[in-house]
Formats: sequence, C-alpha cells, structure tokens
Amino acid sequence: MVHAANSSHAGRALVANARMYSATPAVKADWKALLAWVLARAGLPWELIDYDAPAPLSVLWARDDLGLAMMCGLPFAQRGERPTLVAAPLPSPTRYGSKPVYFTDIVVRADAPYRKLEDTFGGVIGYTLADSMSGGVALRHHLAPYRQAKGSRLYRKAVGELINARGVITALAEGRIDAGPLDSYYHDLLKAHDPAFAGQVRTLASTAALPIPPLVATAGLPAETLQCLRAALQDTSTTAEVAPLMQRLLLAGFAFPDPEGYMPLAAMDGGPAPALDDI
Repeated sequence: MVHAANSSHAGRALVANARMYSATPAVKADWKALLAWVLARAGLPWELIDYDAPAPLSVLWARDDLGLAMMCGLPFAQRGERPTLVAAPLPSPTRYGSKPVYFTDIVVRADAPYRKLEDTFGGVIGYTLADSMSGGVALRHHLAPYRQAKGSRLYRKAVGELINARGVITALAEGRIDAGPLDSYYHDLLKAHDPAFAGQVRTLASTAALPIPPLVATAGLPAETLQCLRAALQDTSTTAEVAPLMQRLLLAGFAFPDPEGYMPLAAMDGGPAPALDDI
C-alpha cells in the first residue's frame, strides 16, 4: 500500500539524514536507500542529504528544515522547542528485546589484560563528547557509583573529543586510552559490516538500557504528512522489497514511543554524577 501525502500539505522541501548510524560507507548507503524508500512510500519529495563526520551533529540538529533525521536523545530532551518525534528504530539483535532502546558498551582493546571494568581503573578513560548521551553522559553515570565508593578519581586521565565510536576504537587501538564508550547499536553495525575494525576491541561492561536516538522533524509537519511518514516507516517491517535492507541494518522495524520517555535523559545530564574529567 502506498501512502501519499497531499502535496498541498507537504509544505516546503525538507531534508532527511541518518548520519548517526552510518557506521560504514555500505551502512550509510543502506540507510539512504531505506529512507528514500520511506519518503517515496509516503509521497514526500524531500532531499536526502549527506552530513559526514567530523562535521558537528549539533549544527545539523540546529537546522529547521529536518523532516526525518536521527537525533541523539539528549538534545531532543533538552530542546526548548522540542522537535517532533517521528519514530524510533527497533534494533533486531536479541539484547534489545524488541524495544526502542540501546546501551553504552564500555570497551577495551581486544588484547588488553582487563577482565572486568574495575581492572581499567587507574588508566585512561576516553569519551566522544561530554554532551553525547552514549559517548559521555551514560558513561559517567555508569561510573559514578564506583567513583563514590572509592572517594577519589577512578582514572588518572580522561581523553575527550573522540567524536564517535570510530574515534574511540582508533584511540584504543593506538593505546591512547584504556577504556571507552560505544553506542551499542552503532557497535553492532560495525561488528556486522566492518568486523576487522570492530574486532580491535571487546566489551567489558554495558550500561542500563536507555531510549534509542529517534528519528525527528525540526520542521512543523502537518498531521497528514506525519501520519503518512509513520505509516511508511511501519511498512518497513512487513514489505519484502526492503527486507534485505532491514536485515543489513539490523532493524526489526520502527516504534512510535511517547516523547516523554526521553525526558529523564535531560535530568541525567544535569545530575550529580562527576564530570568525566574528574571521574
């Protein structure tokens, strides 16, 4: 079934992007193909744009013409004028429990001697960006109870501005850090599509589940357009022609969670956990 948004309701030309989970060039191409299919299914002539690292995601998210773009849950929760939550990915690996959640995997170099997280204390912790949910905030909240119990710093040094999961893995492989955080869904995509690169690290611990970065619109979407967009996203789980894309992207489908479920993320960022440079 094709869902067509009435052109008079579709508004100005908007853009779509899935930079956050474009873990490899092939994965980026698959995301673009999937979003192109969704837009065509919904009858929306929006432009699929590239926005590659290291260009700051905050600049992308500040645009007011996003019709369908991945956004970290933290800025989504903190935004005064909150974007429209269109949908959230449902990763297919079993650890996600068919829910729109993800984790932060705390990883070390594959040949490192560490057997548990505590073994890394006294070394160097890395992080992507202090205001990244998976690469910063979730990590410091996971480490905060250890820091409180010890009463002093866990790590002798923190290295930030690693930008993304690839930056963390590279820093580990080069010996610049001893442990670092990976968005679990991005990590799973890397393991599936770039196993040699992903195989340089292994997971020691994972944080509690958190709401996964959603697909959002910063532009105002008419109700009919939003309905068509969501219907097309829902169709991805049952339409044979996109099944190979969904399999390669490790997606079971898309959910439509309550935006309020993301609000605790803002409280975490402003919570009592020490800054990573003091962890």
